[in-house]
Amino acid sequence: MDKTIKIYGAGLAGCEAAWQAARMGVKVELYEMKPEKYTPAHHSQSFAELVCSNSLRSDSVTNAVGLLKEELRRMGSLIMEAADATRVPAGSALAVDRDKFSAYITDKICTHPNITVISREMTEVDDGITVVATGPLTSDRMSEYIQRELVGEGLHFFDAAAPIVDADSINMDVAFFASRYDKGDADYINCPMSEEQYNAFWEALVTAEEAQLKEFDKQELKVFEGCKPIEVDAKRGRETLLYGPLKPVGLVDKRVGRTAHAVVQLRRENAEGTMYNLVGFQTHLTFPEQRRVFRMIPGLENAEFLRYGVMHRNTYIESPGKLDVTYKLISRPNVYFAGQMTGVEGYIESTGSGFVAGLNAARGALGLDPIVFPRTTMIGAMASYVAVGGASSFEPMKANFGIIEPWPERVRGGNIAKYEKLAERSLAEIDRIAESLKI
Repeated sequence: MDKTIKIYGAGLAGCEAAWQAARMGVKVELYEMKPEKYTPAHHSQSFAELVCSNSLRSDSVTNAVGLLKEELRRMGSLIMEAADATRVPAGSALAVDRDKFSAYITDKICTHPNITVISREMTEVDDGITVVATGPLTSDRMSEYIQRELVGEGLHFFDAAAPIVDADSINMDVAFFASRYDKGDADYINCPMSEEQYNAFWEALVTAEEAQLKEFDKQELKVFEGCKPIEVDAKRGRETLLYGPLKPVGLVDKRVGRTAHAVVQLRRENAEGTMYNLVGFQTHLTFPEQRRVFRMIPGLENAEFLRYGVMHRNTYIESPGKLDVTYKLISRPNVYFAGQMTGVEGYIESTGSGFVAGLNAARGALGLDPIVFPRTTMIGAMASYVAVGGASSFEPMKANFGIIEPWPERVRGGNIAKYEKLAERSLAEIDRIAESLKI
């Protein structure tokens, strides 16, 4: 049996995948198109280049990404080892020295005896075991091959998604369940606005600060049809939203027996009903502005955002039904995907997918059964979301407690107490898996 695997891309996911495979004794050929060719966002020759921020977000296990980081630490993650070795003061967040972080990972990868680094742009996959981790700015030739030969029309090139909030943080004393004209089940949560509330919201929305788009995002935005940020719609006129995403017709609040001046609808995002997205609220406002403005919506004054709205270039697969919970391509079992292309979003989430894909690609090369992480862990919850999706259309997702298997009963003490229980359960499971793998 050939105990060599190929990995395309030396970002965080590709490096993590290479490291996990190599430490199992599998030979790895790591292909990276730098320095011969760069994406529009990358400039350094080093691996695992951090582009958007040097912050890896919260380090507390009562925060979803903090829990994911601790799981990866306990499983022997190279990315987490590098982050802890190069961290800089950032309060409760984990931030790193970007140059030292990338240099640490590059050195570890290049000096590992089981890893051979090859500078080459890859444009196809052969019959050997391969992990594709080419990132959200995958080259045009590789993107075309993936779409043509591997996933068909399930490849997207732009991410335009509405914010998602924690269901428990919605004030149901204000909001109400209903479907328009009472058609079907009352699956939507509706946030009613008076005329005065709507006018205040509209003023805040049209004057809010927008995120700075990179040049390649601006170019993509111009040609992406149907991609209208809600703030752009709002600027067409004070009444425009009342005929669009905030139209109140057919939505009667039976508690008061009338229709509000405007209504914001939230649609269930997963089967358990722990997450809801704001319908029609795709946006490129900054995250702080989204939090400020969208909390002006009655019923969302204390909303906990599991995901903010985004609009940017992002090559990703509509993964449910195409990838399994080990990030393996169902139609081509020798091919794994890792990183943001799978539909995870964020540095640590990409690392987690690289960990699972690299571990299981190596086990495949060794003739071993795959390791499936349960949905009681954040690693497993992310993999399950990618493989199964939610109740609505598939959108890239960051780690959050809305996708992890819920605690079986109501927890007293609020969300922090609930998250503590979920983290304790998760880490006990991770320790069990690490022990079984002798990590």
